[in-house]
Amino acid sequence: MQAWLNLSSLSGDDYRRFIDSIVDLAQQTDRGIVLAEALVKLLRQQRIILPPLDVIERMCSEALTRGTRLVYETLTALLTNQHRRAFEQLLAIRKDMSSSALVWLRQSPGPPRPKHILFHLQRLQTVHELNLPVGLEHTIHQNRLLKLAREGGQMTAQHLRDLESSRRYATLVAIILDTRATLIDEIIDLHDRFMGSLFSKAKRTHAERFQRSGKEINNKVRLYSRVGRALLDAKQTGSDPYAAIEAIMPWEVFSASITEAEKLAQSEDFDYLALIGSGFNSLRRYTPTLLDALDMKAAPAARELHAGIELLKNMNQHQSRKVPDDAPTGFIRKRWESLVYTPDGIDRRFYELCVLSELKNALRSGDIWVQDSRQFKDFEDYLLPPTRFEGQREDRKLGLAVETNCDNYLESRLATLDQELITVERLAFADQLPDAGISPSGRLRITPLDNAVPDAAEALMQQAYSRLPHLKITELLLKVDNWTGFTQHFTHLKSGATAGDRQLLLTTILADAINLGLSKMAESCPGTTYAKLTWLQAWHIRDETYSAGLGSLVNAHSRQSFAAYWGDGTTSSSDGQNFKAGGRGQFAGHVNLKYGQEPGVQFYTHISDQYAPFHSKVINATVRDATHVLDGLLYHESDLRIEEHYTDTAGFTDHVFALMHLLGYRFAPRIRDLADRRLYINGDTKQYPTLAGLIGGRINVKHIRTHWDEILRLAASIKQGTVTASLMLRKLGSYPRQNGLAIALRELGRIERTLFALDWMQNVELRRRVQVGLNKGEAKNALARAVFLNRLGELRDRSYENQRYRASGLNLVVSAIILWNTVYMERAVQALREDGRDIDETLLRHLSPLGWEHINLTGDYIWQQDKQVEQGKYRSLRTLQRS
Repeated sequence: MQAWLNLSSLSGDDYRRFIDSIVDLAQQTDRGIVLAEALVKLLRQQRIILPPLDVIERMCSEALTRGTRLVYETLTALLTNQHRRAFEQLLAIRKDMSSSALVWLRQSPGPPRPKHILFHLQRLQTVHELNLPVGLEHTIHQNRLLKLAREGGQMTAQHLRDLESSRRYATLVAIILDTRATLIDEIIDLHDRFMGSLFSKAKRTHAERFQRSGKEINNKVRLYSRVGRALLDAKQTGSDPYAAIEAIMPWEVFSASITEAEKLAQSEDFDYLALIGSGFNSLRRYTPTLLDALDMKAAPAARELHAGIELLKNMNQHQSRKVPDDAPTGFIRKRWESLVYTPDGIDRRFYELCVLSELKNALRSGDIWVQDSRQFKDFEDYLLPPTRFEGQREDRKLGLAVETNCDNYLESRLATLDQELITVERLAFADQLPDAGISPSGRLRITPLDNAVPDAAEALMQQAYSRLPHLKITELLLKVDNWTGFTQHFTHLKSGATAGDRQLLLTTILADAINLGLSKMAESCPGTTYAKLTWLQAWHIRDETYSAGLGSLVNAHSRQSFAAYWGDGTTSSSDGQNFKAGGRGQFAGHVNLKYGQEPGVQFYTHISDQYAPFHSKVINATVRDATHVLDGLLYHESDLRIEEHYTDTAGFTDHVFALMHLLGYRFAPRIRDLADRRLYINGDTKQYPTLAGLIGGRINVKHIRTHWDEILRLAASIKQGTVTASLMLRKLGSYPRQNGLAIALRELGRIERTLFALDWMQNVELRRRVQVGLNKGEAKNALARAVFLNRLGELRDRSYENQRYRASGLNLVVSAIILWNTVYMERAVQALREDGRDIDETLLRHLSPLGWEHINLTGDYIWQQDKQVEQGKYRSLRTLQRS
């Protein structure tokens, strides 16, 4: 058969040859399964009979060893003896503190104040002084570099010193490269927040001053009203105007009142910007060091601003105070002109403030980027390389859900748009829009939806929950893990092994979920120590392990037959939940007035129509939700295949509408004040007289055609994970980047937003689906708030990493509760039927698995299986109390 099938056995030469063939892959990843799959594929391609599994494992292990050794050699090849001595000094314990210099370098930033920004700049300067070879971060695959940095970050200085020299220096190189990028991004964020606090303070001061002088201003207005009326009367009667004024008050008093009015008067444009100058001295404490530490480059749109930055750096070096007359000024907006330009020349203070303010905006948009940064790189560096993009486009492997030929795409979408406009125009003219209409003045009105949950469903919900057994949260997590094995996904960072102590792992996860923290959890969990918890968190708790564990819970929930009553898993919604940040200092600048004056962060969560929260992330409270909508749909680990997604008003922009369509999702936000959101057309407004009041303009088709390739490249880059959707949306939506790509994407989004608005006017069922989907997310927030109960529900973690763990732990435990409730609600409903209750099937879709009254969330956290429940069995339901 071997001869007949033209197959051959693996020989000794083949063994070595195939190992050589996968060494390159082993330099990109250390995941054994990836190497094994590649090896098996090569063996089959060359028609070689697969050897026993242990042989494949041995070949992959040898390739991985050689690949890892090559990674170490590549990272250390250009290091000099001076580099090695500097690395050894980083591992030495510093005399002024009880830790090593490496630990000091990796400390989290403090609050956004000049003192803490200077501390961080000092750390960055220490990294720069190492003078690592240029481009070292590009010599190996980024996956291996990141993995090496993570491993090294969990090791103590002593552990690193004990490593073999090549591995030690390679690990330190990875740690330093990762630390450098992190420091740069954190410094820029601190500066951004400090600038924001200066603007907020100036705005508050401006408002307070105006409020304090309100009575005096009112008195002056009343006085001058009387004077004005007297002057008008004098003109009509032909009498002396001066005498008319003196009849009201003595001339000296009138003159003094004018002086007082001049003091009360604000600037002509009533702008608070002039008050920013009071923060100049605080900024000067660190901005010279900041500008000198960051290596910035500029796009053509920001060349003038970059020249202004270089001028300030030069003036700082030479301690010059006067801004030269030929200083770059093309970036100065009209709002700043009256402050920057004075009769004596350019005002140094406001010129520098203007440069720093515009720099903040340019960094956000990407018009200026920073060398070695992770979040503020050149815009082009985030996208697929042009040659790779063109190759994928020719092979039809971009992964997009639309026609990639621009003419064909526009012809189809614009024809659909024209048809929908004609249909809605006809229905609106005949006043036949369902539960909607357009007034004679052109105003859209839509009838609010009524409550779709019948009273009988509420009664059934109470009956079902009254049958659920009481249990502790620890018992629930153990049982859910028995069903799903989600703890198996929390593997060791280095070895990939599962956690040896499942209960210790669950304790660590629960500490995140209930916001208790590891030290307090160690006190509340008998037999557990803080040292054990911190070790397990360091090596087993990561973003990817939380995501994989959550994915297994969501998949298990979607397989529950009872979950099908709530949906088929193809629609979802997302919403942000605000949590106050305890300790104002480090969270200064994270204030969203929608939630009050207290600083905070948001946990932004995606939830399926079956109530499963399949993705969660921490976002800045000041960032618009729309920036993060796509991340949850693209980067979750579950098997859900979402087709339609809902958000509230904060979750949409035209850019999001465009990318949603390009990536294959139907986007359906609940837009507040939809009547104020204009429709965009491709033809003549006269074609749609009834809709004329809603039409805001025409689609710029020419702009879409011009930048079509850039749009596809951006969408494909997001789809393939070259860059996250949130990062690109933040840059495209930031002032002042009104480049061609941003405008073209906006025009594309206007097509999709108009189509959605037209569908919304015609389709009551769509409105109801969106309402129901969003209600599920809001109801889930109540459960999350109940679980996140410790520390008054305030987030007190300084590091973004620990904040992410809090959000991920909370989402995982909430998902476990939802799964447990779903399983037992099905049993409760069945028990009600057996008791003779007539259950209306149509009411089951109105139930929800979000109750928690039967779950004990507080007290000591003791991990023990309920010995009364046998393996594979369930707890007994409670018996209804009959009246």
